This record gives sequence, structure tokens and C-alpha cells, in this order.
Amino acid sequence: MSDVEPALLAVDWGTSSVRAYWLGSDGEVIDSSEAALGIQKVTDGNFSGALSHICAHRRADLPVIACGMIGSRQGWVEAPYRDCPADFHAIAAALTPVPGTRVQIVPGLTCRDAGGVPDVMRGEETKIAGTLDDGAEATGVVLMPGTHTKWAVVSGGAVERFMSFMTGELYAVLREHSILGRLAVDSDARDEASFARGVRHSLRSDAAITHDVFSARTLALMDELAGEGVGNYLSGLLIGAELAAARTWLSQCRATAHPVTVLGDDALVSRYCAALKIAGIDNRIGPETAAARGLWRIARHAHLV
Repeated sequence: MSDVEPALLAVDWGTSSVRAYWLGSDGEVIDSSEAALGIQKVTDGNFSGALSHICAHRRADLPVIACGMIGSRQGWVEAPYRDCPADFHAIAAALTPVPGTRVQIVPGLTCRDAGGVPDVMRGEETKIAGTLDDGAEATGVVLMPGTHTKWAVVSGGAVERFMSFMTGELYAVLREHSILGRLAVDSDARDEASFARGVRHSLRSDAAITHDVFSARTLALMDELAGEGVGNYLSGLLIGAELAAARTWLSQCRATAHPVTVLGDDALVSRYCAALKIAGIDNRIGPETAAARGLWRIARHAHLV
């Protein structure tokens, strides 16, 4: 534990877990704490008590900024979505205070696709803020794989638009609750060849994902895909379908010239980077401290520090 006095308590509070960062006067991470106290785990609504538990080993009498599902309707206080495009100033100006506390909650973002259908993110906007340059020159594409993967286009320092894919959740549903999982042999080992095969199959011009996913079963039935490779192949199919759609979307956004910055869990980042390489999409790995950096930058724009 550092002896440096913290200036801000930054909290990334999700559905299943929460992580708190004590940040110094320059935004550096002095200390951190993590607990399985996401909003679904705080069943009595006592978020103040949950925060006190998380911060029990370190001073908490600081300005507090929080992002993620803590600002949802099921969270502590709802922080309304902010329309895109949204830059640091717009996000900081829309912080929602928690009455009776020193906590300010970062708003989520919303945008609409070409058909007028709404999309939302909550928490990812903070990671974007901690990834790209803090200024009007910040431009690029950020990919955040997960249960509901997000692709975001940033231009002129603002999140212009984004697109969500339920790739992670679809994979879990198909593996655990469909016939596709019956021939899959449970294994934590990565089968890169089977994964790449799935990615390439979904990237072909005549791909049709609701037809193609059945091949995860038929290839195994015909002994053309080992049971240990079924899960990896299915993952490749779904991620490949996502990349194909995202590539078209980026072209429509005129954002294909920018490398894709990938943020998230190491294993998922590695898998997505491998798929991006197969798809011929230039990519790089973003900072592990994106959430903490983003919370610091937003807090600074809001004059909390």
C-alpha cells in the first residue's frame, strides 16, 4: 500500500463485481480493491454499506466518482443516458449525485442506428475516456469484448456512435442450453485451429450465422471436428460474424482507416486480436487501467479534483 495521500476514490461498479481505485493527485493508482458485490449481489439495496465494506482498509472520506451498472435503474441512483456525440465535458456535466453522499455517478451513453433503433452503454464510456487522448484530437475505434461487446467510434474527442453485439451471451446460451453443446467436450484449452476455422467460415461472403452455427454439430457428428474443438469453433463463428458486421458498420462510419484498440479481459482480448488479424483489421491492445484513467479524467473535467 502506498503512503501517498489519495485525492479521489474511483469506482467501476458492474453487475456482478465492483472495483475501487484510490487515485493520487496526478491520477496515478495508489491502491485498489475488488469484491463480488455487483448490483445483483447487493440484494438489500444497501449500496452505501457495500461501498464501506469495499473501502474498509483505506480512507474513503474523498470525492467519489462511480461508473457502470451502479447508475442503472437497478443501481444506487439512476444516471440518465447522455446522447451521442458526447465528449469529456458533456459526460462530466451530466454526473448524477447520490443524495447524502459524496458519490457522483457517470451517465451511460445512447445512440441510434441507421434504422432508428436505440443502443446503450453503461461503464464502457469511461473506459473509452481512459483509452484515447484527452482532447479534441482524440480519434479512433475502441472495441470492448464481453457479454455484450461494444464497438465505438471516437472523433474529435467525442464518442460519435457505437454498436453492441451480444456475442458473449449468445455463446453461453448456445453452449449451455442448445443442442450444439452436447457434442462439445468441456476443456479450458484453447484450440487455435478450430477457432480460426470458425472465424474464417463466418467471414466468407455468403455466411449466414443461423445456418452456420449448426455446423458446430454436424462437423462433430461427421468426425471432422474434435469434441475439444467444438467450443472454440463456435466461438470463432460468433466472433467472426461480429467482425463481419462491424467491418461493414465501420465502413459506413468512414472509420476503417483507424486501428482498433481492444480493451478487456486478457483472454478475451487475445482471442479478439487473433480474430481481427484473420479479418485483416489492424489492432492494438489498450491500457489495463482504462477504467481508472477514465474516471480520473471525467472527475477532473467535473472539477471534483
